[in-house]
Amino acid sequence: MSTETTKGPTPTGRAGAASTADAASTASVEIKGLTRSFDGRTVIDGLDLTIGKGEFVALLGQSGCGKSTLLRVLAGLDDSISGEVTVPARRSAAFQSPRLMPWLRVWRNVVLGLPGTPDRELATRHLAEVGIEQRAGVWPKTLSGGEAQRVSLARALVRDPELLLLDEPFGALDALTRVKAQRLVGELWQRHGCSILLVTHDVEESLLLADRVLVMDAGAIAHEVTVDLPRPRSLGSPEFVALRAQLLAWLGVRDASAEVPDGARSAVPLERTVS
Repeated sequence: MSTETTKGPTPTGRAGAASTADAASTASVEIKGLTRSFDGRTVIDGLDLTIGKGEFVALLGQSGCGKSTLLRVLAGLDDSISGEVTVPARRSAAFQSPRLMPWLRVWRNVVLGLPGTPDRELATRHLAEVGIEQRAGVWPKTLSGGEAQRVSLARALVRDPELLLLDEPFGALDALTRVKAQRLVGELWQRHGCSILLVTHDVEESLLLADRVLVMDAGAIAHEVTVDLPRPRSLGSPEFVALRAQLLAWLGVRDASAEVPDGARSAVPLERTVS
């Protein structure tokens, strides 16, 4: 296993090179003093963060706070930074838009970019893991939104990542499909044991899935909470409700569910759980 360390420019502007870090470290991601600016506007400001190996971390925050920029840096899609970022060499990402190539069959999309001859058996194996192997030979345009997102997950998993980066992967899905996709990600994480960073706007989603939830504000990690709840988790447990209220308060949002009269609570979907 190798790990890449990317160092941004020093104060003199000289860029550092990627190097190999200590593979025995218990951390999957280590960020020290990360700063990223666009046209003189600082989006990430001296951010420090550590994600343990096999840890599931969710990242919340208002739009424009730097969440997606941070994920792009970790994915290796943005290196115009200062500070130090250490990530596993094997990492992959899935985004809100599945970004499938319409001129390639589904199975070819899954193995797109892998070295060697496209391997349909390998692709089908990972499509089976996300429950969509029967669609391996179809064109992407025939897929539903939920199916396309499953293909995107299969494409990320086929690379056997040590770090999986998820940027609002369920944001465009309907409510029922979203719940199914959340459960699938929880199952895949437990099966593969990789570290996951999930960028989301959904407080309940973060608490259902993550070991730790971070709240980002003004380009830095402003708050964090450990989600020490047994799995599967229920939206109706007192501990879950308390954590939700705490996160919503940090985000500046009033928890309307806390004001629902006892006799009306049957309208709140308390049965929703994620293993």
